[in-house]
Amino acid sequence: MTSTVEQVDNGPHPVELAGLLHELTALLIGADDVQEALNRLATFTAGAVGGDARCSVTMVGDGVPMTIASSDAAFRVLDEVQYETGRGPCLDATRTRTLITCRDTAVDQRWPELAAKAAALGVSGFASLPLDVRRNSVGALNLYLPDCAAVNSHLLITAMAVAGQSEVLLNEVLRRTAQAKMTADLVASLREGAAVDHAIGVIVAQRGCGIQEAYKVLHETAQRLNLRPHVIAERLVETAMRRSDQP
Repeated sequence: MTSTVEQVDNGPHPVELAGLLHELTALLIGADDVQEALNRLATFTAGAVGGDARCSVTMVGDGVPMTIASSDAAFRVLDEVQYETGRGPCLDATRTRTLITCRDTAVDQRWPELAAKAAALGVSGFASLPLDVRRNSVGALNLYLPDCAAVNSHLLITAMAVAGQSEVLLNEVLRRTAQAKMTADLVASLREGAAVDHAIGVIVAQRGCGIQEAYKVLHETAQRLNLRPHVIAERLVETAMRRSDQP
């Protein structure tokens, strides 16, 4: 019974955790794109776990790790030394898809280069959690802490809940932005097609030629001027409209 009470006392209260996740959901869903969502995630996570923590987000695209977002740019050097050496908690979390922690860099000898940089910034503990963003890349949510005691169950449970919820939310932001881009591309394509069709009509009327020959004229002009056909089409239509307006 005592053990159960201690675990509850050391972890976040369920109401507190529910409130944090509700706030996180509104924050990330309200982002315009994934980059903005990741920036918000880094800042939110640092505040949510407390203890003067700093947070960064590492993503691995095409096999190359990069810090995509950070709550404090000065602490990006802790990610960068890991990328340079190929070793560190954020890389281990990304590779193994498991939580990686370091409670005291003074005694933990796994990453000596990182420990030296961390000491210069007053960082004593780390926690890196795997972060999967579908259709984009895998990565990690990284926490850097000045106090060894800060790497406790309260922080880890909170961070794991935030990371898990973030995966769902980031994937939704990705889906929404991809859909918006497809819609924008389709609208642009339809507009380009309409401009070309209008220009073909102008060429046929001006030259008294057939439709196929008009298309040929348009594309040859576009190649000669090194412009896309719809750009030539728009200019041609604008010129024709100006001439028609003249008395």
